[in-house]
Amino acid sequence: MKPPVHRPRAILITGNMGYVGPIVGRHLRTTFPKARIVGFDSGYFAHCLTAARVLPERVLDEQWFGDLRSPPPDLLDGIDAVVHLAAISNDPMGNTFETVTEAINADAGARFATTALTAGVTRFVFASSCSIYGFAEGGPRRETDPLNPLTAYARSKVHTENSLRGLTNTNGVVTSLRFSTACGMSDRLRLDLVLNDFVASALATGKITVLSDGSPWRPLIDVSDMARAIEWALKRDADTGGHYLAINVGRDDWNFQVRDLASAVARVLSGIAISINADAPPDKRSYRVDFSLFRSLAPDHQPLKNLEDTIAELVAGLKSIGFDNPDFRTSELMRLRVLEQHISDGRLDSTLRWID
Repeated sequence: MKPPVHRPRAILITGNMGYVGPIVGRHLRTTFPKARIVGFDSGYFAHCLTAARVLPERVLDEQWFGDLRSPPPDLLDGIDAVVHLAAISNDPMGNTFETVTEAINADAGARFATTALTAGVTRFVFASSCSIYGFAEGGPRRETDPLNPLTAYARSKVHTENSLRGLTNTNGVVTSLRFSTACGMSDRLRLDLVLNDFVASALATGKITVLSDGSPWRPLIDVSDMARAIEWALKRDADTGGHYLAINVGRDDWNFQVRDLASAVARVLSGIAISINADAPPDKRSYRVDFSLFRSLAPDHQPLKNLEDTIAELVAGLKSIGFDNPDFRTSELMRLRVLEQHISDGRLDSTLRWID
């Protein structure tokens, strides 16, 4: 007989006003309809709405604003589950704000996890990343293989995983979800992700320019399937994977070479030209990932989307907002540009703290 499914009573989602958060909030509201769901976010990207008919946070019971480096002391009152999305969330931002990335993603994230588990949180779900495998020759990487983080962002994920693994609170069930590269439509769409970029470029310019030679490998996952994996981690008991578990999240047939992603977009959108830089130096961020452990432990929460559907939804979403900007890489659809604009306009300081 299977043990009863754990159902959290009160869930805190940190970093909920980014790209993934709106999808996660909606999914958890549906799957845990009786739970109190709380958001906590710095608000850097709160205004970056795309194709949203209503504010995504309307499904939450509460929305808090603050900095993970100094969270409100009563934020965790009554909370028994945390979904930790908050982070400086990609390589370009991490490279530009390397010290801040370490302070927020690594140091503050580890402190917050310790505080949460000490305060009585029994489920802690950390959004880690398969980018921690870095450059990985040979076969797909398993959870037990060596890590090779090449960027400040990836190093911060390793730091937080190590901190979580070292926590001694055995009453908590802690899961580090090593997500594949995110893609797909969202209420706060990002175009600084490989598949999303290719779709936007195809729509706006009629062509896809691959800056590398197209050979690097990337595992991908649709944001809706990320939300389903988070649901599983919130339900997971220690008898399924242990009190601490780091696990690759994705699907084996969603390991793609970059050139194959460009070709897939061109198949969905006819008449698209593809330009590949055959003379480009090798991109050292190349890795395939093995998802057999996730398939074994979470059979009912496997990714459901296929690549063509994700591309079609991105196309429909971008068309619904009249997207046609060939210069989108300088727009607010790129997260680094948003932070730079906040700083230029005097809203944020160089440490990414709001200026009153």
